[in-house]
Amino acid sequence: MHSETSPSADRDAAAYAAREVIELLEVLWSKGRDMTSPAPVSSSQLRVLYILDRDQPINLRTLGEVLGSAPSSVSRMCDRLAALGFVERSPSSASRRELELRLSSRGESYLRDLRGRREAALLDVISAMPPAERAALAAGLSSFRLAVEDAASKATGDAAESA
Repeated sequence: MHSETSPSADRDAAAYAAREVIELLEVLWSKGRDMTSPAPVSSSQLRVLYILDRDQPINLRTLGEVLGSAPSSVSRMCDRLAALGFVERSPSSASRRELELRLSSRGESYLRDLRGRREAALLDVISAMPPAERAALAAGLSSFRLAVEDAASKATGDAAESA
């Protein structure tokens, strides 16, 4: 007997499966982070490093907007990252009152090593999957990424309209 599932049941099953995968990835990620640096960064600090890697140079105000954090919190976080040697601050070319943030070579190296460890851990697991399931995973993750980007774009547009 073949039973059809409802769209909401499919959605709930997908959300449950995604949550389980995220929890497993968090375990893999924390192991990789602990092995990469003697002073591992927090999840929030790591997010700053990812943003700087993608959008540098960036000023504190813009970084705070991207993070949705108060300027004082962002400044303290960047102070800690600068103390670790992961972030460099320099005067802005646009305004003398602003500072630009960039990843230092140590920060770039940290991210490169971390990403390498994470990719190796993922490749070990994904290599054990049958080819058809790997292809389905790739397609599903691509679709998921696009949905997240679309939702973020809509949220940004909605926030701009209400301002």
